[in-house]
Amino acid sequence: MSSHHVVRENQEPALIIANGPSCGQDLLSQLLEWSPYVVVLDGAMERVLSLGIKFDALLGDFDRLDMEHPIFQEQSDVEIVHTPDQEKTDLEKAIEFLISKGHKAVNIVWATGWRMDHTFNNIATLGKYYTQIHCVMLDDFSRIFVIPTVFKKYYTKGQVLSLMPLNEVKNITTSGLLYNLNEEILSLPGRTGSSNEAVQTGMVEIKYTEGILLLMECND
Repeated sequence: MSSHHVVRENQEPALIIANGPSCGQDLLSQLLEWSPYVVVLDGAMERVLSLGIKFDALLGDFDRLDMEHPIFQEQSDVEIVHTPDQEKTDLEKAIEFLISKGHKAVNIVWATGWRMDHTFNNIATLGKYYTQIHCVMLDDFSRIFVIPTVFKKYYTKGQVLSLMPLNEVKNITTSGLLYNLNEEILSLPGRTGSSNEAVQTGMVEIKYTEGILLLMECND
């Protein structure tokens, strides 16, 4: 796979490759092409190397890796980031690592699927750092991110859009959706806004005043 270094540092989102199920090759190639900096979590290293992907940092506690692996001796340009803190997940530590390096945005792949506790926690992690870095989690079916209190975006008719609260989200008002909200509340474990859609091709607007609201752009 070709090198990802085709854009200037910090001008495009960094990329974190986690250790869940692999996404499709097309999606991964698109993200790598525009990512100035790629972080791989240690559990995914062998799969990433087998795909010939060039990356910049390998991060984790390395409790399952052979420290004699050639990556530790031969890849001098790869930064090895040892993060033994067991109070945080490797994904959290990778996001914090990118924040410390000044990145403002990051795409995250291989973070959904397989064990549900990992998927749930990874998605919830998006709400932990949204004031510090813009995180977008992607797989072959969804694009997930925290939206600001005023959000506008152009969508095609029928695009599935799910509004998923991470806490109590107040005074949600929308336009351009099949099922619009008018100063309403979404919350977990109460009401969510799953499986809404753009009513026509054009702008969708979402506003709210309090809380943390995820938008999931979904495709079957």
